[in-house]
Amino acid sequence: MSKKLAISKLFLYRYRFIIGFTLLGLAFAGLLFGLPLLSPGGLSDAEMQSAVTSAHLSSTSILNGEVVDLPYHALQKLSITLFGLTTYAIKLPSIIIGLLLGALLILLLNRWFKTNVALFASILAVLSASFLYLAGSGTPLIMLVFWPTLLLWLGSKIQGVVKPKPLYCFLFAFALLGAIFTPHLIYLAAFIVIFALLHPHLRFTIKTLPVAPLVITTIIILLGLAALVTAAVINPAIITELLWAPDFSLSRFWHNLSTAFLPFFSWNTAIESVFLAPLVGLGSVALAIVGLLSTAKGFFASRNSIASCLIVFTVFLAGLNPESAILLLLPLAILIAHGLRYILDKWYDLFPDNPYARISAIFPIAIFLSVMIISDLNHYAFGYRYVPMVADQFTSDLALARQHLTPGTTLYVVNDPDALAFYQILGSELDLTVSDTLPAADQLPEHFATLGHQLDDPAHLSQIITSPKSDNSDRIYLYTLTQPSEGETE
Repeated sequence: MSKKLAISKLFLYRYRFIIGFTLLGLAFAGLLFGLPLLSPGGLSDAEMQSAVTSAHLSSTSILNGEVVDLPYHALQKLSITLFGLTTYAIKLPSIIIGLLLGALLILLLNRWFKTNVALFASILAVLSASFLYLAGSGTPLIMLVFWPTLLLWLGSKIQGVVKPKPLYCFLFAFALLGAIFTPHLIYLAAFIVIFALLHPHLRFTIKTLPVAPLVITTIIILLGLAALVTAAVINPAIITELLWAPDFSLSRFWHNLSTAFLPFFSWNTAIESVFLAPLVGLGSVALAIVGLLSTAKGFFASRNSIASCLIVFTVFLAGLNPESAILLLLPLAILIAHGLRYILDKWYDLFPDNPYARISAIFPIAIFLSVMIISDLNHYAFGYRYVPMVADQFTSDLALARQHLTPGTTLYVVNDPDALAFYQILGSELDLTVSDTLPAADQLPEHFATLGHQLDDPAHLSQIITSPKSDNSDRIYLYTLTQPSEGETE
């Protein structure tokens, strides 16, 4: 007995969880804000399109029904306005939301599981390559995971509480509104309503809610649905965007599934995708399988069935749009926690009265977690830079243009309408003229540049700006008509 007391009085033992979560938070925040410098080295086409949508956002566009992913685009527009059109400014909204998402995931796991299980599962979840990619991608894709996580955490604060706070009910209603304005999550809203009505525990919770918060929450949701219907009437194009991918057809459903989940579990890195395969490590998959099997007996407990139902729901969404498969990260995190809980419980059952044997489990677990985390970070940092099929999906042209183009230069972006719209934003900021049409030779400006398009006039080529990539490394060609010189490579 004295030995148990001696161990419990140790400083590291008494504050082990506070220290653990503090170190996790510092490491997580440091990694997130350093992501644009770490990997991947540039912007994808989706990130550039997102920046264009955000930069053109205005009160007029909102009145015209352009409300899809509105919170994200508003935050990205603010970031671009404050810091200019830079790689970091484009990715900053995802970093901020990723920080909130990581905190919500840690809080959710800590509420559903014992503190030790929540700590280990949180480490594997928020420091994984898949989560880091999601938090470092300057697109609204992160909202597909953020809203369900927020809804689950708010639901956990309401369900099982004798007198839930009205604030959580109101926040749940607003989060549900944010979800229905996010592509494909309108199905999640319907799923939550049906699941709550069918599940006995959740149905009992709804019946015991105070009348006033329940009525106000219902009114908020109905007003949000009315706003959605109004926006759809004004701008019918958002219906397709919210319900499925623009090019979706029933014949493509199974093809979308294979495209969606191949990067998650494939060990073949030769996949043309922004997702680095495998997006989920073998150790995490093994823990998730253990967690899934361990919850079979208590499936109808709300937190157990939620993970399994979310997997089925994610498969359905991935058939509509392959990008939606990223939602799998949420149920995987829950199942990993279940797997860790099962393993720790079995270990403790072997040594119910031996504190030293129980504590000794820390060492193999620490080694296991360290190997998984270090391999995941290396996989993320080096994979996005050196795996050709993935690295080719990102371009560093923006950084090169900001570094080498001077005010007054004319930049020609030929045969690429999406890139043209993106660099027109940069042109407004740096006083550049951006055009997609090359004039006749006698009408060319004194100094101009072309993006990825070399002219058949090497005499006036003054400089070639290159990227570190092996394919298409010549990115920007600088020309001057007054001082022709031999081309040189930088």
